[in-house]
Amino acid sequence: MLRYILKRFLSLAISLIVASMVIFAVIEIAPGDPAAYMLGINAQPDTIAALRAELGLDQSKLQRYLSWVGGMVVGDFGTSYAYRSPVAEMIGDRLWVSLPLAIYALTLSTIIAFPAGIYAASRRGHFGDTAVMGATQLGVAIPNFWFAMICVLIFAIKLRWFSAGGFPGWDRGFWDGIKALTLPAIALALPQAAILARVMRSSLLDMLGEDFIRTARAKGLSRRQTLWRHALRNAMIPVLTIIGLQFSFLLAGAIIIEQVFFLPGLGRLVFQSISARDLIVVESVVMLLVFAVILVNFLVDLTYAIVDPRLRGRT
Repeated sequence: MLRYILKRFLSLAISLIVASMVIFAVIEIAPGDPAAYMLGINAQPDTIAALRAELGLDQSKLQRYLSWVGGMVVGDFGTSYAYRSPVAEMIGDRLWVSLPLAIYALTLSTIIAFPAGIYAASRRGHFGDTAVMGATQLGVAIPNFWFAMICVLIFAIKLRWFSAGGFPGWDRGFWDGIKALTLPAIALALPQAAILARVMRSSLLDMLGEDFIRTARAKGLSRRQTLWRHALRNAMIPVLTIIGLQFSFLLAGAIIIEQVFFLPGLGRLVFQSISARDLIVVESVVMLLVFAVILVNFLVDLTYAIVDPRLRGRT
């Protein structure tokens, strides 16, 4: 098990190094000079040069890359060009919105998808299976931003159960914060629940056709007992993969939902920073999101080894 963990950790470290190089290179080749953008079209060349020196933009690309990576290792993401405040503080403030939103949406997605997928698999070919698969097809087809606007119209404007947008802050109380994130979480969760339910059903049906399932049935176990004791655990590998990918998507890809609900999360921060040519913020946020994706995949790999011990001996 230790060898398995070390191999996965080495893969994580290499992936982070390569990702940091790619992110820095892509951001650096983007057209435009942040200093010239901040000072406007009438700025004098010497003024632009002075601002570039102040921001560290006059250094070589290698020096800037090493400084950026070295700072991130110790938690220093640099200083925002536009806001002149530490990037780590800006990310920290926004992360306390995006991270709970992603966890909330993933929890709702899992709570909905697991029973739906298991029920559909257990009722294969019956009306229940057809109804669940039809609902999931609809969930996959509906864009989450359209569904988010429908939620606002019904639950915020018509019924007035929730606010139409904004975030009061966690200092106003836990339940106020959860209430503000409920509609965005539902808008994010339902399409993901539809995908997860279909994967759960497909994986369970594959397991129910295996020889060891027929052996368990031959020993006298009922279909329900066979499903819960044997098929479900073996069907979890592809399901865990989808859950890991969904969490990464919910954390990194909620920018449209954050715009719809005016949530001050990481998605809006990236959008605003790109508009302001605040490259250091864009680099740092994207690197943080990449780290989250790679870390989640690392944890999913470890979960594989727990669910299926046979994987521990594989490379």
